[in-house]
Amino acid sequence: MNSHSFLLCQLFPAREGENGTILAPSAQWQMGISKRLTDATPVTTKMRGSLVLKQNKKGSVKSSAKFGVFAVKSDNSTINRLEQMLNLDVTPYTDKIIAEYIWIGGSGIDVRSKSRTISKPVEHLLSFPSGTMTAQVLDRPLEKIVNPQAIFKDPFRGGNNILVICDTYTPAGEPIPTNKRYRAAQIFSDPKVTAEIPWYGIEQEYTLLQTNVKWPLGWPAGGYPGPQGPYYCGVGADKSFGRDISDAHYKACLYAGINISGTNGEVMPGQWEFQVGPSVGIEAGDHIWCARYLLERITEQAGVVLSLDPKPIEGDWNGAGCHTNYRCS
Repeated sequence: MNSHSFLLCQLFPAREGENGTILAPSAQWQMGISKRLTDATPVTTKMRGSLVLKQNKKGSVKSSAKFGVFAVKSDNSTINRLEQMLNLDVTPYTDKIIAEYIWIGGSGIDVRSKSRTISKPVEHLLSFPSGTMTAQVLDRPLEKIVNPQAIFKDPFRGGNNILVICDTYTPAGEPIPTNKRYRAAQIFSDPKVTAEIPWYGIEQEYTLLQTNVKWPLGWPAGGYPGPQGPYYCGVGADKSFGRDISDAHYKACLYAGINISGTNGEVMPGQWEFQVGPSVGIEAGDHIWCARYLLERITEQAGVVLSLDPKPIEGDWNGAGCHTNYRCS
């Protein structure tokens, strides 16, 4: 674990330590955490089948987000037309919004999503069949139902559009084997656990790979960069590869309402890390999975491959992990 790890056992106001460490919020913040309002709306067990969306009475929020489009073998006019459509503000013409349902795939490590149209001002987010599982861990294909659990603002579509984190069940209502959230929600809803106020700080490392060769970003094709040492938190064209992706992801998380607390370049060139938390209970899991989804989408747009492989390059090169820091009251 690096020196910038969360020190969640400290109970004084959040600040940066001498070695770049992140110190936990104050006790006053802890006492008020149950009252804290966030942009991410959790869906309780009782609300699993439906969720009432709140409308901004003052009118829809027009997004100022602009996202580029990558087109192969196309002229500029085609790209411009695609950008116009993607950035089109439809709020003056319809009360409908787009909800992007997100769930963990059958492998247990990949994320998948499907778009649905929802009416405003009051509408229910219903569970629905998502189709046959792929990368199936069972002996046969399985139809699954995705249930809404948490809502975030959509930084890609902007406006009142939303991202919906879901967990997955069989048509009979049983959680599928890769639905670890189901059991976690049971544990975190136990009054004894709730009373402990379990805090989590999660550090997600990842590697950016060149699309065609699956080799780290900034590395010569088939070759190696200089030895590790200058790349950790490094600055400069010969030390930092992929900063725009990291920054875009940082802003997308803040826009969505994810409790992201920092980001930095890692030890191996082409490797980065972002931190989520401190978050309480099941919120930590919902936030880290939504942050991973956003990162997948951003790297998709950038034409770069995202890898969470713990050892993407063999030899004396830094691995990539997901460190979990914990404390309770």
